This record gives sequence, structure tokens and C-alpha cells, in this order.
Amino acid sequence: MPTAAVHPPGRRARRTPGLRREEVAALAGVSTSYYERLEQARAPRPSPQVLGSLANALRLTAEERDYLVRLAGQEVSREVGAGRPPVPAGARRLLDRLGPIPAYLADERLDVLAWNSAAVELITDFALLPVEERNTVRLAIRFNGTLCSSSAPEDDGFARQTAAQLRAASVRSPADRVLGELVNAFAAHSTDFATRWRDHHVRPVPALRKRLCHPELGDLDLDCQTLLLPGTCLSLVMYTAEPGSASAAALARLASRGA
Repeated sequence: MPTAAVHPPGRRARRTPGLRREEVAALAGVSTSYYERLEQARAPRPSPQVLGSLANALRLTAEERDYLVRLAGQEVSREVGAGRPPVPAGARRLLDRLGPIPAYLADERLDVLAWNSAAVELITDFALLPVEERNTVRLAIRFNGTLCSSSAPEDDGFARQTAAQLRAASVRSPADRVLGELVNAFAAHSTDFATRWRDHHVRPVPALRKRLCHPELGDLDLDCQTLLLPGTCLSLVMYTAEPGSASAAALARLASRGA
């Protein structure tokens, strides 16, 4: 795991990057001998508090923290949506710069955290929804396909993609009660989702063709692209249409109205 070149008080900076073993121990508040035994797998299993201190000392990312916890033989107990992850300012600027492309940011639980004006025109005004309802699965259940949430009738792509995303999240956070309730609710609503959930796939596809039911424009055949933002648990979801198609013309009208 990478170590940041941060030095305890009183230590003089070196040209060699990284931290010595005794420096990591000092930052984590443990003895050097104990830290050495941890490295050599000779120490008793560390407590969650010790693991947290080591993660802070090494400035680990969320993914690296999870990996450290699993290496220590413990379960990652945090809830995926606990506290809702912050949206980086750069990600918000990216949403605005996408202009006519409907897009939103979602976390691992598929909670929608930020969106642009084009997404409001295409899907719904998320700001008018209670925070707990700003979730693509809950919207699919609530509007039962009358809003922009259903896949093409001949394909269960939406159910397959959603099952893979939520299955991956549940593997990382098996103690997430809210995530479990979300899965149970959607399984009761969608037999396609229930079937796909039992497949245990955890690798979503980056692109998906969806047929969205807009209340004014009718059926729109759109390509849904999902990009994971590096260093975060956030995904950027964008909707585009084939150039020259009726769906592309509809998106252009929506974008002009939003602007």
C-alpha cells in the first residue's frame, strides 16, 4: 500500500519518499515492535481502532481501508450510504459542463447525489423528492415504468445492471440494512431483478441500451453510459441517443427547454 510522505512532529523531512516503520507506528499511536509484528503476521488480530489509526497514518483511500480491514480478517461494517459521500466540486462542474447530456452522480446504493438540468427534464426534478426517494431503484418502483426507469421490453438490461451493482455493494457492505431493504423491495416488484439477483453477478456493464418512458415525449431509445469516478464510490451516469434518431431530436428539445 502507498505511504504518504508525512512526518511526525520533530522529524526532519528526507529526500527518500514514504515513512519509516517507526514513523508509521508513531503516527498510528502504537509501538514500533507491535507494528513490526503486525507486518510479519506475528501479532494478535488488531482491533478496528488500531486499523483505523493505521489507515489514517498511511492516508489510505476508502478502497484501501476496506482492503486493510479484510486483510486483518475482519468485515467491512460501514454502510454504503452512511452519511452519503460528499460530491467533489470537480464532479459538480463536470455535470454542468455536460450541457445537453442528461447526467447524474450516484453512489454504490444508487442514491442520486447530484444532477444537471438536462437530467431534470428527462427524468424528474430530484430536488423536489425527499432525500430517501432520490434513488433510481425506488423511482423504478414508485413510477412502475411510467417515468424514465424501464428497460426495453425485450431486454432485462435494467434489472441485470441493477442487480450487479447492488450485489457488488452488498459484498462490500454485508451489514448495510438499508441496502438489504432496497434489494428486497425491488425483488418483490420485479421478477427480472429477482432472477438476476440470484445469478450473483457483480460486474456491471459500462453501457446499456434503455427504453425510457417520458410522460410527454413517449418512448425514447437511449444509451446509458456509466463511468466510475476514480478515487471515489461515485458513478457518473449519462444518457445519449443515436445521432439523427427521433430520440436524439427529443433530447435536443428537452435540452433547449432546460436551458
